[in-house]
Amino acid sequence: MGEVIGTLLPLAVGVAISPVPIVAVILMLLAPRARATGLGFLAGWVGGVLAATVVLLLIANGLGMTAASGQPKTGVSWIKLLLGVLLLIFAAKQFTARPDPGEQAEMPGWTKAIDTFTPVKAASLGVLLSAVNPKNLMMCVAAGIAISQGRLSVGDQVVAVAVFTVIAVCSVAVPVIVYVADTERMRRPLGSLKTWLERNNTTVMFVLLLVIGFVLLGKGIGGLVG
Repeated sequence: MGEVIGTLLPLAVGVAISPVPIVAVILMLLAPRARATGLGFLAGWVGGVLAATVVLLLIANGLGMTAASGQPKTGVSWIKLLLGVLLLIFAAKQFTARPDPGEQAEMPGWTKAIDTFTPVKAASLGVLLSAVNPKNLMMCVAAGIAISQGRLSVGDQVVAVAVFTVIAVCSVAVPVIVYVADTERMRRPLGSLKTWLERNNTTVMFVLLLVIGFVLLGKGIGGLVG
């Protein structure tokens, strides 16, 4: 169980520190309907991460990710290798897209319409950014494989999914919860954090994808060589 949790931690952190959803929830918390849209986005974000991880875990369990010897199947190692390569490609794209010194990174167009979002639309965006986003989906694929390979009981698999989900959603959950608890005190820090993330989101994602990409690449190569 401990080894599985150790494997899940960097993947969960990879989902958690994605700058775009953090900027999205901050913008919602600075919008007129902050409480409703913030909670809606959080619900969609949690639901998306949880659903994607559970579905991918069930698929991994059905395929059988571990051979009778207890070693990963060759196909699993190839999947990890492919995920590592894809994440490194995404990292390269983030590196080339980084703004010049003094310039601000361009944010998605939908961020300009957040002031008009309803709770339902905010929840839908949360699902899209968590479960449909290719980078996060790859993290969930790797998490499902890691849990399946751990040969855990059903109860332990539930715990592993819960740990992964809690860590993955904390970067969105914490601002929402703190904002609901103390609205006025949170406005200034949220504004400062939004400005920093808008300026540095490509750099953050580049480093994140580079590290996790090499980790998965190494695990894939190790499985194939071993």
